[in-house]
Amino acid sequence: MTYTTYRPHNKKRKRTHGFLIRMSSPGGAKVIKRRRAKGRKKLSV
Repeated sequence: MTYTTYRPHNKKRKRTHGFLIRMSSPGGAKVIKRRRAKGRKKLSV
């Protein structure tokens, strides 16, 4: 049986790219800051 490579899971997605994870590190907080400055509607997942 062949499987496709991409099998999305929302829990994994949030734990990897979510807002709380972003804000937990200085670099991630900068990402959010830049996205706010750019005027993004969606800052993170």
